[in-house]
Amino acid sequence: QVQLVESGGGLVQPGGSLRLSCAASRNIFSINAMGWYRQAPREQRELVAAITKGGSTNYADSVKGRFTISRDNAKNTVYLQMNSLKPEDTAVYYCNADIYSMTADWQRYWGQGTQVTVSS
Repeated sequence: QVQLVESGGGLVQPGGSLRLSCAASRNIFSINAMGWYRQAPREQRELVAAITKGGSTNYADSVKGRFTISRDNAKNTVYLQMNSLKPEDTAVYYCNADIYSMTADWQRYWGQGTQVTVSS
C-alpha cells in the first residue's frame, strides 16, 4: 500500500517561513504529478501548487512569489517552501501524487495533512 508521509508544519509568525515535505513510499514504480492543497476551516480544499515529473510548476495566484514547489525524483519526495507567510495561509496542507505502484494501476494518493498556523 502506497503511503504519503508529510512533515514540516507548525506555528510561525507572520512574515516567517516553513518548509513542508512529503515522501511517497512502498512499492512505487513511477510518480507523475505531485502537488500541495490546503483547507482552511469552513473552506473548500484548494490547490496551492503542483509540479510535473519534468519539473513544470503552477501556483495559486495567492501564493505566487512567496511559495516554491520542488521535488526530488530519486527520493520520491515533494517539497513546499513557504516564505512571507500570512495569517490567511493558515490551513491544513495536504500533498498528493499520481502513482503507479506494484499493487495498483495509476492512482492519486493523499497525505494525512499537516497543520500550518500563521499567527503572532
